[in-house]
Amino acid sequence: MKAFTMPEFYVPYPARLNPHLERSRAHTMAWAKEMGMLDAPKPGGGVVWTAEELDRMDYALMCAYTHPDCDGAALDLVTDWYVWVFFFDDHFLELFKHSRDFAGAQRYLDRLELFMGDAPPEPENPAEAGLRDLWERTVPHMSTDWRERFVVSTHNLMVESMWELENIDRGRIANPIEYIQMRRRVGGAPWSANLVEFAAGAEVPGELAATRPLRVLSDTFSDAVHLRNDLFSYQREVAEEGENSNAVLVLERFLGVTTQEAAERVNDLLTSRLQQFETTALTEVPALLAERGVPAHEQAAVARYTKGLQDWQSGGHEWHMRSSRYMNEGMVSGKIQKPQGLGTSTLRIGLEKRARQHSHVPFARVGPQPVPEFHLPYPLRMSPHLDTARRHAVTWARETGFLDEAIWDERRCAGIDLAHCAALINADGTLEEVCLTTDWLTWGTYGDDYYPVAFGATRDLAGARALTARLKAIMDDAAPPPAGAMERGLADLWRRTAGNLPERARAGFRAAVEDMLDSWVWELDNQAAGRIPDPVDYIEMRRRTFGSDLTASLARLAAAETVDDEIYQSRVMRELETAAQDYGCFTNDLFSYQKEIEFEGELHNMVLVVENFLDVDRATARAIVVDLMNERMRQFEHIVANGLPSMLAMIGDPEVSRVLERHAAMLKDWMAGIMEWHRRCARYTEPELLRLRAESFAPPPRLVLLPSGLGTSAVRPLPRR
Repeated sequence: MKAFTMPEFYVPYPARLNPHLERSRAHTMAWAKEMGMLDAPKPGGGVVWTAEELDRMDYALMCAYTHPDCDGAALDLVTDWYVWVFFFDDHFLELFKHSRDFAGAQRYLDRLELFMGDAPPEPENPAEAGLRDLWERTVPHMSTDWRERFVVSTHNLMVESMWELENIDRGRIANPIEYIQMRRRVGGAPWSANLVEFAAGAEVPGELAATRPLRVLSDTFSDAVHLRNDLFSYQREVAEEGENSNAVLVLERFLGVTTQEAAERVNDLLTSRLQQFETTALTEVPALLAERGVPAHEQAAVARYTKGLQDWQSGGHEWHMRSSRYMNEGMVSGKIQKPQGLGTSTLRIGLEKRARQHSHVPFARVGPQPVPEFHLPYPLRMSPHLDTARRHAVTWARETGFLDEAIWDERRCAGIDLAHCAALINADGTLEEVCLTTDWLTWGTYGDDYYPVAFGATRDLAGARALTARLKAIMDDAAPPPAGAMERGLADLWRRTAGNLPERARAGFRAAVEDMLDSWVWELDNQAAGRIPDPVDYIEMRRRTFGSDLTASLARLAAAETVDDEIYQSRVMRELETAAQDYGCFTNDLFSYQKEIEFEGELHNMVLVVENFLDVDRATARAIVVDLMNERMRQFEHIVANGLPSMLAMIGDPEVSRVLERHAAMLKDWMAGIMEWHRRCARYTEPELLRLRAESFAPPPRLVLLPSGLGTSAVRPLPRR
């Protein structure tokens, strides 16, 4: 019995078939046999794959659909890579899923990584033999930068398989945010995106690969691939094999809905991620290439890469409807399904989703929102330097010029009381450290208020980008003289923070500041388009707009020489930090809902994003956001109790342990302090919002405040957050 009926899919482009399919079918069957994949025993008897099973799964067909334009030799090699990765997945689970042999699983993975080095050992199993052969055949064709990225993505899909085993062992189902993040690493679609570069002859220039537009292309591609796979594989993985890493199961449990309803919501998210891919490809990527003056041949490579990712989506969908590996009965009739072109249900689905995303009417009356109960197990701690930091905060804001630009006055600056927040999140800091934290919070909050007023009301996106470029230049060694409060504030903060840092720490911290600056422009872009963000894009950008990435980077600076960046990028530390960050960001969204929705006409609030995406009322959306917060907190507790001690035991360095345990304690203080500051701060209360509206600070002379929607021309947008 099928677990659910497949929903209608958004597949805007027809799949195309590579003409070299039959050649690759024959080649890859012979290759798999040569590597020993058709003779690999299962612990309970039998073999992992038979030739008949491999033939039915038909990975050559998958690659012929997902890489329709490459030549025969490239298709052979790409198909071998996919046969290897699917074999690895099945082999690993057969060996270790039932036995729960975690030590053996780790040894297996550690050895496998050696086959991406210069002097690999002799292979002991088909996964090792296959990886050695593939590595030797692939890397001569690609640059060092691509190799480094491919090693990381291959490492992730292998090593993070331990996360799946640990969850199976504990009977633990991930929360939705954790699942999307981890599925990218475990599922291997970023690895697939790297292979698109190879197959399409479209290597992405290294300096572009880490930018937001290219990163979003890879992430949305990855999420869509994995969400589609989860829909097709639910029957096999969950209903038959008892696995628990599947998006349908995750939403079924989190939302408390039926399997059919969960499948529909997964498909909605799949559609949203595909449309985010399209939006990014058509708007952000061309703007990036123009802004950076990218040469024509590199622009062409990016275009081929983007098209390659698009081909993969359509081809991957077609293959899922045909492979024996998945639940797809009745979805295809005949040998080749006809294209689902414009004018069919695909167009209707796409238009419906886009229309909802642009349907919000700003400045609706919502009134004060009730403060829910939160799961927050950590006590408040307060710095003894609070009073001094409060006096310093107002003085610094006055000297920097924050009180001279018609955005803040002294009463408002004092009322926001960011020294109180700093004293809570940096309870053990010296007076100098608490004042520095206060000033970073002041600068970030002022900037987040300044950008919407200075550039949002007039849709002056060019002006916002120009200021952002000047602010980035302030952090250069030969910085220009600062002009305006934002530039003066950053110049002072950068001198006090980064002046004596080692180069690696300095570069990392600068990247966090630049990410926050870019995130403010991202908000303006969405606001100008009247577009409520895709939920995954919102969550990942919210960490930057709120400054939580910057806060985490600031906290790491003191131990920059003790702990390598690779440790902070590990699954344990990454999930620990993002769980805490999301808890703080959603705290802000819940407390600021009335301010942002009613008084500012904002689109960037998690409650609104959930309302729009799930098509639910405000109270339901608010309850879902609280549930997400609480689940992220429970995940944080789980990592502190289990994942962090295990990782520290593996590292075996007492000094690293001390630093990371202190970092975890700082994150506890950060979450508790953010919550307490929001509870005590007047910034989000209706009386303060009405006072600010009544006093209506005069805008800077260069601003012309334009209407932002029907009936809103008389409502002056307030600075946000």
